[in-house]
Amino acid sequence: MCLILLAWQVHPDYPLVVAANRDEFFARPTAPAAFWTDTPQLLAGRDLEAGGTWMGFSRSGRFAALTNYRDPSQNRSGAPSRGGLVAEFLTGKERPQDYLQRIEASGKACNGYNLLVGDGESLWWSSNMGDGARQLEPGVYGVSNHLLDTPWPKVGAGKTALAQALDGLPDDQALFELLQDDGIHPDEHLPQTGISLDWERLLSSAFVKSPDYGTRSSTVLCVGNDGWAAFDEQTWLPGAQRGQRVRYRFSL
Repeated sequence: MCLILLAWQVHPDYPLVVAANRDEFFARPTAPAAFWTDTPQLLAGRDLEAGGTWMGFSRSGRFAALTNYRDPSQNRSGAPSRGGLVAEFLTGKERPQDYLQRIEASGKACNGYNLLVGDGESLWWSSNMGDGARQLEPGVYGVSNHLLDTPWPKVGAGKTALAQALDGLPDDQALFELLQDDGIHPDEHLPQTGISLDWERLLSSAFVKSPDYGTRSSTVLCVGNDGWAAFDEQTWLPGAQRGQRVRYRFSL
């Protein structure tokens, strides 16, 4: 994913609300969100090239999501797939803090990432580019391709929009609308991450559009106090054309 916005223990009826965009090259083969045939309790999209996923949820209430950390100078060819970290947590039984502690050493072999993991009781964030794992207190958070809550323009705008959209739940229209914000932010507000200014501009929007690379999917997850989860994903095709829309409602 390249933008994850979430509200943790903020809404009285929905302790976890997630709105996220996955940006990727359109040529990379991907399966839309579904319950995996080899792991039936896991609901997630699937990277058909490396086998992992970028965001998922399980029938037992486990959540995980990942973004890449953007720093071309740090990227290593042949590094282990980061998407495997998401799938491993979702299919396991470890507490979030125990899982993050266990993978701390092996995670350093991966290219840079942010990883969010939760089990319904607690929610944690970690990055192999940061200073260790952190348990999240109730609040609204955002992460793109730097560390958690780094004030990139789309992260700040997205957090504000998410906080406002919570009032409309269970209607998720406002959540999908904020994920479709394709506004380019002014140059003076853009980060400098080691890529060209043209790419910094392109990637500054929540919804990324270009011929070969862009937002591939928008996903909204709402977990209710009533024990039900709602997982909706909109697939996007080149040219920002709508693709498949999947909707799942199930009890935990």
